[in-house]
Amino acid sequence: MFAAYLTSFATILVMWVNHHKLFNLIRRTNDTFLFLNGLLLLFVTFVPFPTALVSAYLLHPQARTAAAVYTGTYEAIAITFNLLWNYASARRRLLGSRASPAEVDAITRQYRVGPVSYLAAFVLSFVSVPASLGICMLLAVFFAFTGTFGHLLGGRRAGPSP
Repeated sequence: MFAAYLTSFATILVMWVNHHKLFNLIRRTNDTFLFLNGLLLLFVTFVPFPTALVSAYLLHPQARTAAAVYTGTYEAIAITFNLLWNYASARRRLLGSRASPAEVDAITRQYRVGPVSYLAAFVLSFVSVPASLGICMLLAVFFAFTGTFGHLLGGRRAGPSP
């Protein structure tokens, strides 16, 4: 259970840091944006539940179901992060003047990784729980470091993650 707690905390921390980085570029809000942000909050605060499920059922026949709930949660988060970012960045709707076109494009490219990869992890959860969870761990590392080392991927250092 302690390992599940640390895993949950670490992934939420990555999301929180990258959400903060988004808000370095977003300078305005509106009702639609606030509801999208609230939807993201709903999914992020749900993360401890599927993490606890995986922890409790990892060595049981129900592990596939637990992994599917876990990866499905991350799929929902990735989609919502994309919706939030695409809404804010479309025609620079909510962005401040500091957001360069290159930075916006880099973040948009980076965000495309999440939904496709988490969907693959979701599908894989029905075949191989360890491989499915491994993809999620690799994605957490990817999104933790692309903001810091984004220049290595062709983006700027401030890029967030979904």
